[in-house]
Amino acid sequence: MKPEELDYSVSSRVPIYLSRDDRYFQDYYQAIPKAGYTSLFKTMLTSKNIHILLNADYRNIIENIEFDKLIYTGEVDAFFDYLHGKLPYRSLRFSFEQKEMEYFQELSQVNYPNDFDFTRITEFKHFLNQRTTTTTIALEYPEEYIPKTNEPYYPVPATENQIIFDKYKKEMEKLADSVIFVGRLAEYKYYNMDQIISVALHTFENKVC
Repeated sequence: MKPEELDYSVSSRVPIYLSRDDRYFQDYYQAIPKAGYTSLFKTMLTSKNIHILLNADYRNIIENIEFDKLIYTGEVDAFFDYLHGKLPYRSLRFSFEQKEMEYFQELSQVNYPNDFDFTRITEFKHFLNQRTTTTTIALEYPEEYIPKTNEPYYPVPATENQIIFDKYKKEMEKLADSVIFVGRLAEYKYYNMDQIISVALHTFENKVC
C-alpha cells in the first residue's frame, strides 16, 4: 500500500533519526528475555492454570467451558461473525535459510523497504551472542491475509477500516462485563512488543485480579 493510503500511526512507529545509533528503536533500555522467547513461553505453559487445545475453534468448545471472564485476542470481526463486515489484516511468510558462514549481516535485523520482494532479513544469532560457525536467517515477505490459509499478524490502519472497527467497538462495550478484548487483532491496533506486554499486564491487574 502507498503511505498515503495508511493511517499516519503506521509510519510514525519508525521515526527518522539523524544519529550514529544503528538500532531500530532509540529507547534507552532495550532487552529480550534472558534465555529467549521460546524458553519464556515454555515456562509459562507449564503452569497448572494453562491448558492448551491445538487446532480447535473456540466456537466448538465455548459451551463446555465455564468462565467468569473471557480474554479474546483473535480477530474482532470474526468474534462477532462479521456482523459489520470484514476487516483486512496483513499476513507474513518467513523463509528460513541456513548459511555456511559465521555471520550473514552486521546486525540482527536489516530492513529492505525499496526494490525487494522481502521487507527485512533477521539473523537471530545476534540476539543471544551465540558462537557457531554457521548462521540462520529469515527473510520476511508481506502477504494478504487469507482465512484458513495463513495467519493474521497486523491490522491495516486506514480511515475506512477504522469506521468498521468503531462499529465493532460498540459491540465490544456491550460485553464489557464478560469479555476482555486485548491485542493487535482484537483491538485492531498496531502494538509493538513492549507496548502489548504492558497492556496485557495492566489489563490483567485492572480487569482480572
